[in-house]
Amino acid sequence: MKGIGVSPGISIGKAFVMKEKQAEITGVLLVDKAEILLEIERFELAVSRSVNEIETIKANTQLSLLDEDLAILETQIELLTDPQIKADVTEKIEADKKNANDALIEVIGSFVHLFESMEDEYMRARSADIKDAGNRIIKHLNEPGKEGTPKFEPDTIIIAEDISPSDTITLDIKHIIGFATMTGSKTSHTAIIAKSKGIPAVVGCGEELGAIMNNDIVILDGTEGLVHINPSQKIIDSYTLKRNAYRHELGKLKALKNKPAITTDGNIITLSANISAVNDMPDIFDNGAEGVGLLRTELLFMDRDSFPTENEQFEFYKSIALQSKSKPVIVRTIDIGGDKHLPYFNLPSELNPFLGYRAIRICLDRKDLFITQLKAILRASVFGDLRIMFPMISNVQEIRSAKNILAEAKAELLNDNIAFNAEIKAGIMIEIPSAAITADILAKEVDFFSIGTNDLCQYTLAVDRMNEKVSHLYDPFNPGVLRLIHNAIEQGHKHNIHVGMCGEMASDPAATLLLLGMGLNEFSMSAASIPIVKNIIINNSITKAKEIYKNVKEMHSSENITAYLREVLQ
Repeated sequence: MKGIGVSPGISIGKAFVMKEKQAEITGVLLVDKAEILLEIERFELAVSRSVNEIETIKANTQLSLLDEDLAILETQIELLTDPQIKADVTEKIEADKKNANDALIEVIGSFVHLFESMEDEYMRARSADIKDAGNRIIKHLNEPGKEGTPKFEPDTIIIAEDISPSDTITLDIKHIIGFATMTGSKTSHTAIIAKSKGIPAVVGCGEELGAIMNNDIVILDGTEGLVHINPSQKIIDSYTLKRNAYRHELGKLKALKNKPAITTDGNIITLSANISAVNDMPDIFDNGAEGVGLLRTELLFMDRDSFPTENEQFEFYKSIALQSKSKPVIVRTIDIGGDKHLPYFNLPSELNPFLGYRAIRICLDRKDLFITQLKAILRASVFGDLRIMFPMISNVQEIRSAKNILAEAKAELLNDNIAFNAEIKAGIMIEIPSAAITADILAKEVDFFSIGTNDLCQYTLAVDRMNEKVSHLYDPFNPGVLRLIHNAIEQGHKHNIHVGMCGEMASDPAATLLLLGMGLNEFSMSAASIPIVKNIIINNSITKAKEIYKNVKEMHSSENITAYLREVLQ
């Protein structure tokens, strides 16, 4: 069966099917104040036990927790103690006379729905954190004292509908060699943790995965996104050879960490990482990143009941700057609105949220919010090479307005005798077709471009990636999308500004040589993808890449283009 390969490699082993017990609404209402007080007390005790459980996991030295693991556990504690969740649950118990189980299920459900409805894939995947926290509290509500995780035989491949963030940490990982899930995406926790631990994983396999039984023989190909159930000996032998070859190649890739990304004909390429938190910093350098090509700032604004203050934002940017080793860090200004709602920010409901009131449009409309963020970034810029990037730019007027507000932020800091980097670079994301088409005009206004292929592809092809009926039409190799990308790169370089790419396409090995042939020389991606892309770069020339792009320009369909690129890569 076909899924999404999110952590490369090949595993051959026996299936262990994990089935999570679903919490159910009881419909039992409370009858008096004494029962209400008791349910509130039960809820608070369950939260306390849940937090203690997480703290115990953190203190378990046998788990050998990575920075990514600790970040997930810290997120769990923040959610478990989230004042908004507590207030909403308490209100349902007191006002609606719902028992703690029912109140919690409803509250967690509404939060999960909010995050799952977001357009940004990374933010959608965070719904798993909320669901996991809710399930943990429900477990302690209804089954107090129940603990322990299953024991696995060597060479176990986990089969599940999904794997919760904390399960990916607490599972006895030493015998687990693969994960396959019905749901999930490239940014789900299963993907993130599997990548960080080097365990092959395939997600989004669909309901067909439910046909697998305990102890079935399974081959899992995390590179191609394939799962084989009870294969023939011939197929097992073939995949055994592939697995051994992959492991040999992986050893060579890890040795590239400190090697610069230089093509065989001497062209230097910059490889950076996309991050969302300070905990991501150690991992990016472990994988050979040369800076941060995209720092998402939305998480600063999520999971709270008010906008972060200037000082709160300053401390966040400062902490990242201090760990940046003087490498560039591109900070994307807040990209909320439309599909990304904040509970304390009363945004209007919209028929077309992807085309609506969001990102730079909110910032230019709510100058108070924008200038606060800009001042925080500027203050932190004395601690590292921070750069500012404006998202969702569609015309030159928006750039000029944003730059004027940036100038005001600088003036306010000067007036208050607060230090900042007066020469801080400012750029834009190229993610709207009008921006890509008028790149020659926009390039005169900024210091750099960063191409956001996710939205550029979605807007160019009029495809909602979340709509299962049309998501198959989402295709970054569509000739129309490729022409826009090339124009942005060409015009940026003609006007002597840096041009990078921070969209998903930057991490796609099939696209690496094509993009090099277009002239792209800065790629930003998830840290784990860097060694694979670097390996392609250092074993090929720009001359070859230009020839590949020349051939692609003559092709009329993405099917021909992708088939050709895969053939070239092999």
